[in-house]
Amino acid sequence: MFDAELAEEVLRAYARAGQSVTYAALLEALGFRFSRPKMRQLCRLLGDIDATARGRGEPELAVLVVRQSDGLPGQGWWTSGGAEGYRGPWEGPRAKAHVAKLQKRAFAYWSRR
Repeated sequence: MFDAELAEEVLRAYARAGQSVTYAALLEALGFRFSRPKMRQLCRLLGDIDATARGRGEPELAVLVVRQSDGLPGQGWWTSGGAEGYRGPWEGPRAKAHVAKLQKRAFAYWSRR
């Protein structure tokens, strides 16, 4: 359904700009309206994109995709291994600090490319 290469390039552009992106905005950038089924498919794609990035030695990009409500990735990101061993709450200041650290890594990496 989604063009994986396009999705990855859109995420890289956000990383280069030093910005996160909401799930709805990413779906829109890929030419789709927000719906729960599309979001679930997008989340699977984000997992694939991150697996590929890890294989290339690049920082993961799914951490850039966040909920509009609180600026944090959704539950699937936390449970699928994207949180890199983080064991704290998925909401609140500790979660935000952890996500900010991983986002900063992606921003720094892609700003040089």
